[in-house]
Amino acid sequence: MSIADGVIAGLVAGIAMGLASDVGYRLGLFKSSLLVIDGSFALKFAGGAGNRLNPLLLGVPIHIVTSIVFGIIYYLIVWGLDLDGKSAAVIAPYVCFLWLAMLFGALPVAGQGLMGSKLAGNARLEQLVLHILFGIVFWGMMQAL
Repeated sequence: MSIADGVIAGLVAGIAMGLASDVGYRLGLFKSSLLVIDGSFALKFAGGAGNRLNPLLLGVPIHIVTSIVFGIIYYLIVWGLDLDGKSAAVIAPYVCFLWLAMLFGALPVAGQGLMGSKLAGNARLEQLVLHILFGIVFWGMMQAL
């Protein structure tokens, strides 16, 4: 496994997760879009009010960069611990950690409450579905690379 593999797998898995989140939100299946949350947080952090389109336009590149960073971190962990980076047994705990970090770190920092409590009662389940998708696509990309 190379660092490029981590970058590509993170990128593709992040795109799949972002698309699923935003499409699910627009269809009423999810109570939020990760892309809008990312963009809204960045606008709030930067002090800009923005219109309805700005959070999405800003959220897409933020989500993509974040996903690439997660792929790089995965590579560094696998490389540092000399693990099989293509193994589902290695990818699954990493994605579980990402899900927990989202619930207990990213969502509260973004103003969405602990475990997304300000979004909806089932935000943690929505996030679980999205992270499972991320993990499956990430694993698939690792197999393909």
